[in-house]
Amino acid sequence: MAEDLDIEAATKTEDNSKATAIFKSTYQSVLLKFVDVVYSVKFGNGGNCFRNKSSPGEKVILNGISGMVQPGEMLAMLGPSGSGKTTLLTALGGRLGGHLTGAITYNGKPVSDSMKRNTGFVTQDDVLYPHLTVTETLVFTALLRFPNSFTKQEKIMHAKAIIDQLGLDNCKDCIIGNSLLLLDEPTSGLDSTTAQWILSTLLELAKGGRTIVLTIHQPSSRLFYMFHKVLLLSEGKPLYFGQGSAAMDYFSSIGYAPSVAMNPSDFLLDLSNGVTSSNESLKEQNLVKKTLVSAYKTNIAEKLREELNENCDRHHNQNEHKTFGRWPTTWWQQFTVLLQRGLKERKHESFSIFNTAEGLAVAVLLGLLWWQSGIAHLQYQIGFLFFISGFWGMFPLYQAIFTFPQEHLMLEKERSSGMYRLSSYFMSRIVSDLPMELILPTVFITISYWMTGLKPTAGNFLHTLLALLLCVLVSQGLGLAIGALVMDQKTAAVLGSVIMLAFLLAGGYYVQHIPDFISWIKYISLSHYTYKLFLGSQYRADDTYLCGEPAKVCLVRDFPAINSVGLDGQVISAVALVLMLGIYRLIAYLALMRIGVTPKLGK
Repeated sequence: MAEDLDIEAATKTEDNSKATAIFKSTYQSVLLKFVDVVYSVKFGNGGNCFRNKSSPGEKVILNGISGMVQPGEMLAMLGPSGSGKTTLLTALGGRLGGHLTGAITYNGKPVSDSMKRNTGFVTQDDVLYPHLTVTETLVFTALLRFPNSFTKQEKIMHAKAIIDQLGLDNCKDCIIGNSLLLLDEPTSGLDSTTAQWILSTLLELAKGGRTIVLTIHQPSSRLFYMFHKVLLLSEGKPLYFGQGSAAMDYFSSIGYAPSVAMNPSDFLLDLSNGVTSSNESLKEQNLVKKTLVSAYKTNIAEKLREELNENCDRHHNQNEHKTFGRWPTTWWQQFTVLLQRGLKERKHESFSIFNTAEGLAVAVLLGLLWWQSGIAHLQYQIGFLFFISGFWGMFPLYQAIFTFPQEHLMLEKERSSGMYRLSSYFMSRIVSDLPMELILPTVFITISYWMTGLKPTAGNFLHTLLALLLCVLVSQGLGLAIGALVMDQKTAAVLGSVIMLAFLLAGGYYVQHIPDFISWIKYISLSHYTYKLFLGSQYRADDTYLCGEPAKVCLVRDFPAINSVGLDGQVISAVALVLMLGIYRLIAYLALMRIGVTPKLGK
């Protein structure tokens, strides 16, 4: 690659103050507003217990949620499990499809691809590449997200500044965005000291002008009073929105105060569950919830609506559309960055000792089993040729069939952020697989070809090699197509096995007289065309071999296993495989187009 990225050297040679200056100059302040957000899902016959009586077959997950978070503020969304916290957070990040209504705006504008690139969205189980370091992960993200108004070195130094500011030198699981941070349960599973450190860091980021929204289940008292604003949810309905420090006073003013000193978050969660004492019935708990919802509409909703209407969105970003276009970088830049990232990630798998040893071991084993068989043992040679067509029809398929099912979460996450084009990702994925797909079979055939005594000329060897590599690429394309269509590893593996079994049976070796009603399978069979090319690489129509009595000579073309397939049509077979190579990849690409597409929610 012309511009290889020496990430480690680049992040060590610059001054930290410069990195921090670059970091501070790149983020944009964001005023986040959400007004009357409603989200519902439909259920089939199996969802009767969740149905809304007023709308059969539908459950409302979010019901009229409103609020505002300004630059420099941190909003915490509290509520019991199932209250809609994560759903609302996903909606605020522009990543929620389905029946979503209301208005979610960023500096007065609806969600856009440039805004998504300017947003850090961290889920509870964030998706990361396991073989990339923290620095590599952040650098590749910066290279893809930031536009060409920044140099490559500035993008790298921005990632370095994030590592320095957040103290991520020894961390491995978090990518932080620029100005709007959405975090789902960032303190889940952490001890109180670590949780406080995380929130203290987020608070410092908020003080720097960032807008932060997070969900949290049951924070300690010390953590609770760090929040600027709190949104309390119960069954998708708001019970409180306002200053965190004023939450307890508000509930006391409407007749709900704790009987003993307790953690504010514990008290709020009790209220969101309708619990005010230890012996309330379910009916009484539902009454408490209805009372709190009614109190919210009376005491908070109208004032909040007035505040939202009076706010004139003074934080409009005048440079957003000047800085960010439809895509932050060119197609070629996206391709090269994704290609390098892919090579770094997959070299551990593609060139693993196990995969390499497997290919070499099979090559040597075949060479020993078919040792110098020669044309005198025609049946043996033909068996060898058909075996390698089957082996290299299966091996790349199973390497490729799990590609998109394993990566679809990462692809969905990055595509929803508007980081790159699907075409640049797809092409980089195809090219990054070529070393494994081409080098190993080349070594394989180089070893087994000469050991088995096939025609020892350069022309015959190259013919066989090219046929094998074409078979490998088509098999890989078929695996990619199956994986992209199914997106389930087990189902894809079963489907791939059935398809390849059908191709092998129709290949012309096992069954030489296929019934007419099913003979069409051979015309779409990868194994059939590969087997035909292999036969053409070794035999000509006028070649002979000794058959039966020592003095009897027969034509190779009349041998049953060859006659049923034929030695002609070499060009047609090659063209058929080339068409398959393109068609399978096109199917995979079209199947991937449904990933990472979410509707935009505007005013």
